[in-house]
Amino acid sequence: MVLYLLLNALVSILVSGAVLFFYDRATHKTDCSTTETIPTLPSGSVNADIVSVGGAGALASEIVTLQNNGNTALLLTGWTLKDGQGSAYTFPQITLYPGGMVQVHSRPGTNTAADLFWGLSTPVWKSGELVALYDTQNIARAFYRIP
Repeated sequence: MVLYLLLNALVSILVSGAVLFFYDRATHKTDCSTTETIPTLPSGSVNADIVSVGGAGALASEIVTLQNNGNTALLLTGWTLKDGQGSAYTFPQITLYPGGMVQVHSRPGTNTAADLFWGLSTPVWKSGELVALYDTQNIARAFYRIP
C-alpha cells in the first residue's frame, strides 16, 4: 500500500512539473534575437524618474517607484506607465512635489498620496522588460529596464 502511495506521489509530481514546463514555454516570448533600444527623451523634459520596479512577477509585491527630481511640482494626472506588451496604468489626480516619491502597486488596494493601486489580479512586470512613463501627450518621459 505504501509503495502505491509513493508511486502515485511520484507520478503526480512528474505530471505537474511537465504541465508547468509546457505552460511556461507556451506563454513566454523566447525569441531573444531582436534588440530593443531605449528611446531618447525630448530636450527640456520633466525630471521624473522611474527609480525601481520591485517584486516583478509576484502580484503581492510588485511595486513601481517614481520620483520627481525636478524643482517644480509635477501633475501626473492622466500620465501612464506602460510595458512592451500593451499593459498601461493611467495615473489618477495626483501631484508629485519636488523630491517626492509615489509607488504604484499592481495589486488591488486603496489609493493614498504615496501609494497607488492598479487593481490587477495577475502580475504585469517581468525581468528584462522596459517600463516607460508617458505624459498626457503620449511623450515618453522616463524609462527603466527591470533587472
